[in-house]
Amino acid sequence: MRLFVALLLLAAVMVGHAHAAPLRWASDAEANVPFVFHDPADQSRLTGYEYDIAQAIARRLGRPTQFVQNDWDGLIPGLQRGLYDMVIDGIEITPEHEQGVLFSHPYYVTSERITVRRDQQGLDTLAALRGHVVGTLKDTTAERMLQADPTIRIRSYEEETNAYTDLKNGRLDAVLLDGTIALYYGAPDPGLKLVGDPIGRVAYGVAFAQGNTTLRDQVNTALDGMIRDGELHRILARWNLWTPAMADLTMDATTPDIAPDAMAALHGGHCPRHGWRARVDRYVSFLPLLLHGAVLTLAVSACAMVVAVGLGLALALLRRYGPRWLGALATLYVEIVRGTPLLIQILFIFYALPGIGLRLSPFVAGVVALGMNYAAYEAENYRAGLQSVARGQVEAALALNMTHMQALRFVVVPQAVRMVIPVMTNDFISLLKDSSLVSVITLTELSQTYVRLSSTYYDYFGTGLLIGTAYLLLGLPFVRLARMAEARFQAGQRRRGHI
Repeated sequence: MRLFVALLLLAAVMVGHAHAAPLRWASDAEANVPFVFHDPADQSRLTGYEYDIAQAIARRLGRPTQFVQNDWDGLIPGLQRGLYDMVIDGIEITPEHEQGVLFSHPYYVTSERITVRRDQQGLDTLAALRGHVVGTLKDTTAERMLQADPTIRIRSYEEETNAYTDLKNGRLDAVLLDGTIALYYGAPDPGLKLVGDPIGRVAYGVAFAQGNTTLRDQVNTALDGMIRDGELHRILARWNLWTPAMADLTMDATTPDIAPDAMAALHGGHCPRHGWRARVDRYVSFLPLLLHGAVLTLAVSACAMVVAVGLGLALALLRRYGPRWLGALATLYVEIVRGTPLLIQILFIFYALPGIGLRLSPFVAGVVALGMNYAAYEAENYRAGLQSVARGQVEAALALNMTHMQALRFVVVPQAVRMVIPVMTNDFISLLKDSSLVSVITLTELSQTYVRLSSTYYDYFGTGLLIGTAYLLLGLPFVRLARMAEARFQAGQRRRGHI
């Protein structure tokens, strides 16, 4: 009987967990070792010490998890927009950040560390960095430390790997970054070394939207439980991240015998097998990711081009044949869109429009932004094509009892389209490449796939050739189709002229 009751209780818990709302959490998992990243041994699987912490929190809250990938710059705007419930991505608890979001209790504390090339000497303190070129990540405590000395020439990066690569290549004299990052990027590299004492104090916290105190308090309770029963200690020890600073923070003086197996597994996955055959096998394993990125890139680009062509033709017709006030509005639209960066337009449509009640999915927002941007350029192409059609042809069509609209539809527009097809093809190829900007609104297309793979395996050359080939293969069929359509238009024109 007791066994039966226990089974019922277990089933009730499992059913309750299955029906609980998923805990949506976000991070930038592209090249984000050891926080949250794609396992080099299996790119479909997420791992990292913050991933383990997020899973432990969700389990203690009795909720399944739902991971949302977002670019680093979009993590907090996405949180404020309501795309997810919380962010775990080494977000530093600072007075500036606390003005925009709520923070949990710190789940990790560390310090800044200086990394230099193996043959360098003397650059082991902040004072010693005066007058030197130093790399760091943008919008971090390390960057603010460097900004306090105007003699230091700062290079701010978006990816850690790029900073350490530039250090190895001699473009930087030193790198100042969190000890967590230095441990995984600087220390293992035989050409680099960590120098000097730890500098300052950095605390990471889980970020929540302002006003979401309920979830913040629940996560704090979960973190407190993880500290009390040692689960946080075990997670960090597996990633070789348990430090005296964490022992002081958690008041945990225990020294359990926990091997850093997660760190060892990561370094094993990062160490490439040598030889051309191993490299080919790795590139073959990239194909499913490249296919997924290519499909998304093509879908966004094709849908956006449809919007651009339709809206661009309408704008051109309004400017050429519409009432003066509509023509003025069309001209104003074209000038505003061409005079502002596409990236700003994408961010505005995705993050700003919800402020007035218009919420678009990432895919729709990307299509709308790209389509509206390229419509301005297509409008100018069509306007040039419309102007090239002799006015006498319109007059002849009207003399044949066509209405003005019929004359435009059957006489003017077909000739204008035929003339601008080569330009439209070039614009589509440009749009195909500009679609990489939609990665800032959580869409993982080809360029973002390149960032992930090249940063994971430190292979920018071969992976770059693969991505470049993918873009080339996507664009070539449309060039061929455009030439076929152009030839067909010209053949039609010759037949009509012969008749």
